Amino acid sequence: MSSSTSSSSPVKSTGLHVGAIKPGVAKKDPILVADGVRRQFGGLVAVEVEHVEIPRNAITALIGPNGAGKTTFFNLLTGFDQPNDGKWSFNGKSLAGVSAFKVARLGLIRTFQLTKALGLLTVMDNMKLGSTEQRGEKLSASLFPFLWKKKDAEIEDKALEILRRFKLDEKKDDFAASLSGGQRKLLEMARALMTNPELVMLDEPMAGVNPALTESLLEHILNLKQEGMTVLFVEHDMHMVRHIADWVIVMAEGKVVAEGAPDEVMKNPAVIDAYLGSHQDIDLGTVTGRVTLPTLPKEK
Repeated sequence: MSSSTSSSSPVKSTGLHVGAIKPGVAKKDPILVADGVRRQFGGLVAVEVEHVEIPRNAITALIGPNGAGKTTFFNLLTGFDQPNDGKWSFNGKSLAGVSAFKVARLGLIRTFQLTKALGLLTVMDNMKLGSTEQRGEKLSASLFPFLWKKKDAEIEDKALEILRRFKLDEKKDDFAASLSGGQRKLLEMARALMTNPELVMLDEPMAGVNPALTESLLEHILNLKQEGMTVLFVEHDMHMVRHIADWVIVMAEGKVVAEGAPDEVMKNPAVIDAYLGSHQDIDLGTVTGRVTLPTLPKEK
């Protein structure tokens, strides 16, 4: 990250919880609440979350070792998979059994570890597909352009405005397959905004991203909060988590084992045992190469 980003810390949200901090602690204004969510694959219990609440208008990081169940939990909450047991609600509305596209229309949008951009469509067409307001998608209406042409122009204007924010407007006529991995991550995040979401769930948004684009992605995540959205993201870089997260939830072996403010969570013995391991005394930003340490002079 550049020095400008490192030197200016974003304003953190505080006072998000009620009572003593522990796994499943209540939040003052939760936007998403999950109870008894369990997913089993054969003899393997991938997710077993007793209770968790996501605070509204805050950035929450979901961390944990590989195989902790983070992506499976994302899939369950967004309708891409169904649990064996459990219930969860978004803005007080139950999402149990609700299909993924209906979850998205309610204002809960997610991105994926491996981007889902449609490579043989242009960047602009990918953006327009993200809109849920196009009457012309219905077969009956599609036969009468006068019913949807005006709306199509409005959607394209909105898409172009968002692409400018993500510095992808010059790529609008390029095929999505021609974009770099980082640009595809930006496109997926930009496309998510076409639905005016309330909660954006990002599954490892920094994975495989060129360091040159990392700062841009960080800024966009912070901007989502500034625009009134709630963010829940999975990330393995603890330096990144400390920098932008207001709250951290830790999963291990499918369960929530710790919660709290980033600096406090990093000191939690359960987190050190389950996740940080031998790196517990190291800022993981140095391990990933995103933070460089000064070179010490060689001994003579």
